[in-house]
Amino acid sequence: MQGVRVIEVAQFTFVPSAGAVLADWGADVIKIEHAEKGDAQRGLVKVYGQSVVDDASTFAPIMDGPNRGKRSLGLSLEKPESKAILAELVRGADVFLTNFLPGARKRLGIDVEDIRALNPEIVYASGTSFAHSGPESDNGGYDGTAFWARAGNADSSTPPGYDRIISQPGGAFGDNIGGMTIAGGIAAALFARSQGQGAPTVDISLLGVGAWANQLNVNMALLAGAPLPKYDPRQAQAVPNPLSNNYLTADGRWLSLIMLQPGRYWADFCVKVGRPDLATDERFDTAEKLTANSAEAVAIIKDLLLQRTKDEWVKAFEDMEGQWSVVQNNFEVGHDPALRGIGQIADVVDAEGRTQKLVASPVQFDREPIRLKRAPQFAEHTDEILRELGLSDEELITLKIAGAVT
Repeated sequence: MQGVRVIEVAQFTFVPSAGAVLADWGADVIKIEHAEKGDAQRGLVKVYGQSVVDDASTFAPIMDGPNRGKRSLGLSLEKPESKAILAELVRGADVFLTNFLPGARKRLGIDVEDIRALNPEIVYASGTSFAHSGPESDNGGYDGTAFWARAGNADSSTPPGYDRIISQPGGAFGDNIGGMTIAGGIAAALFARSQGQGAPTVDISLLGVGAWANQLNVNMALLAGAPLPKYDPRQAQAVPNPLSNNYLTADGRWLSLIMLQPGRYWADFCVKVGRPDLATDERFDTAEKLTANSAEAVAIIKDLLLQRTKDEWVKAFEDMEGQWSVVQNNFEVGHDPALRGIGQIADVVDAEGRTQKLVASPVQFDREPIRLKRAPQFAEHTDEILRELGLSDEELITLKIAGAVT
């Protein structure tokens, strides 16, 4: 996407993460932050009680993750003096990207009609909580409410009888899935424009992304005409396939087995766990019997896997044909050899010259790893961007005195 310029007026993670993906792909992304307040996410220092800032530098994953590779311009859009700057930026841009609510967009003069009046060929992309139009279009929300709770993902993840709702597995979980979706939509819109089809608007909601992520369950519920029955993973006897289940190891780790063809994989699995006799056991010697006697098989496997540690099972299962995985923690994911081997866990040099690590966006082109650049510090590129627009030092000083830029 070299040569593509994106103007981003957005905060937090959902839409900014889309800008980060586009920057990963080579676009010049100019992040407009309020000249005094900046992106509100810069004020967050802890998430789930954990610091999000490296004490030895300004590196902060909560900002560097969804903002790497961009340039930051401090611009107060409500100031009259900022209008000409925004107009000049929009005229030279390919994409306008925002998550501001419709009311705020109208007040600031950055709604679709305002931006298209300046540049009819610009792709206008907006990320919303619930919908781009209708009675809820001006309602704000986060991925925890729209993607997780309302889209059914929280309910699907919570076992029956549990005394609380299961939370998202990590901060900005739905936001980052949504950001990748927005980036794909923008890429399609740019392709349409290149084919002479005009510049479409692109609208993505967190609710819509959440429903798409949960589409199999939603589609099945619609077919059934009622909510799906809840499966309780704590009840071993409820597992119809003993080779599609989670099992605990001797050192308290979990292994996830997802072998959807138990008849195909059962004999090899029995050898790997040191019980080849189970393959010819009359209770389990056909796929039909294995399914019918699943509770007994689950109990046997559970006892077997508790006899060795996670590392011992990793070695034993090294050349097993069936599909399985260690249930990794987030630190292990950051060191996963498959991810590291293709550069998916990438180096980024922070503002102090220290090498840090970030997860790169998952799309690679020509099987080349993405080379990341750090996120900008607040308003770091204001002077640079405004000089590119032709403003003189005197004009810059005047704008700063008026509070329009910083």
